[in-house]
Amino acid sequence: MSCLNDLLISKVRVKVLELFFKNPEEIYYVREITRLVKEEINAVRRELERMLECGLLKSEQRANRLYYYLNKNYLYYQELQRIVAKSTGLGKKIRRYRRKLGTLSFVVFSGTFIAHQTPRPDELDIIFVGDVVLPELEQLIKAEQVELGREINYAVLSADEFEFRKTRRDPFVMEFLYAVRAMIIGEENEFVQRNLPTN
Repeated sequence: MSCLNDLLISKVRVKVLELFFKNPEEIYYVREITRLVKEEINAVRRELERMLECGLLKSEQRANRLYYYLNKNYLYYQELQRIVAKSTGLGKKIRRYRRKLGTLSFVVFSGTFIAHQTPRPDELDIIFVGDVVLPELEQLIKAEQVELGREINYAVLSADEFEFRKTRRDPFVMEFLYAVRAMIIGEENEFVQRNLPTN
């Protein structure tokens, strides 16, 4: 299965990236990062320096500690955010257990969900399209809810229902078509394409 390790040579860099993107509002100092990623301090320091140099991280001095945090203006910020969403946590589990979950055409995370922000009460976190084995999916979602400490709002649609809602420009589906999102399973172009009815 593909993962961040395929793209990044350093396993320490992968762990540090995962830590920051799972907690994008947090700031960390070196020893704290070392403890959380369970790697040697010198290796962590090296990776932090590289990330500072390329502009992915920023740092600030507070008292006698240097703190690091994500630079949200980094050129590839959104791309990395999507990669981390696919390669870790629920995204990784969905791809790993894809066959057990049924026949999935699309699984899409909302931009709010991948940014680890609190959604609006009526906002969906995830949309699943296909022939889904609901008990298997519910088990995965429940485990993730415990980890996140909040409820995950998701919808399951058959492929026909999804296409019907697209052609009817259903607001429920349109929000996912036009907003920031991460494709966990499925092709972006197929997801947004509308099959117009023939005369």
